[in-house]
Parts: sequence; C-alpha cells; structure tokens
Amino acid sequence: MNAPSNLPLRLNTPRFARSTRTARARRTLGMTLVEIMIVVVIMALMATAVGVAVIPRLKAARITQTRTDAQTVASAAMQYIIENPGEGCPTIQELSGGYLSSSTRLKDAWDNDFAIECSGDEVNVRSAGPDGNMGTEDDI
Repeated sequence: MNAPSNLPLRLNTPRFARSTRTARARRTLGMTLVEIMIVVVIMALMATAVGVAVIPRLKAARITQTRTDAQTVASAAMQYIIENPGEGCPTIQELSGGYLSSSTRLKDAWDNDFAIECSGDEVNVRSAGPDGNMGTEDDI
C-alpha cells in the first residue's frame, strides 16, 4: 500500500518537473475572476470620486457662464436703447441683429431664453436658472 521507506523519493524526475511547470504556467497565464472584480470595484470607486468632485463644478461653471452672457446682453441692450431712443426695451432677436456678436449665446446655460427688462436708464437681464422657472430663488 504505502511505498517502502527504503526507496528514495525522487522529486526531480522529468515527469514530476513537467507537471509542476505546467501547473505553475497555468496559474500565471491570466487573471482570476476575483482579481478582475477587484480592479472593477477600484475603477468604480475612482469614477464615483471624480463624479462627486466634478458635478458641483459643472453647475458653478454654468452659473458663471450665464452671468457673463447676461452682462453681455445687458450691455448690448443699453447700446440699443441709446441708439434707438423711444423704441422701448429690445428683444433678443433685435439685439442679435447687430448688437451682439455671433459668438454670444442668446440663451442661458440651461437653454432658456433671457428675460430683458428695461426701466428708465436701467436694463436688467435675467435667467430662469437651473430649474427653468422665473421667479424662483435660483434665478440669475
């Protein structure tokens, strides 16, 4: 049953060496499913961290861009009023006909129209803001 104890144990036989090399090669050929899952989880955590950091910055950038565009529209509206006394408050379409450059956005960052209000010598340009509704606290 058991090998006699007086026989030497030969681990360096060609057959034994070949089988250990084959097993070792098989283990190192590719990644296991667990290793792949760990990499996927790490990548998901990194993507979440980037998303959490970037999304608020995108909202702030849209607000800043809308404020800048509103100031540009207000300047163009003031120029229109000075050049066309008695015409009243201009519309965006009237301003786009020569008072605003072609690179100026005619809508806010959320694709809503600007509201131009004129009273005396004052021009006020407003945006509905992120929610798209005028008269709420997120208006710009």
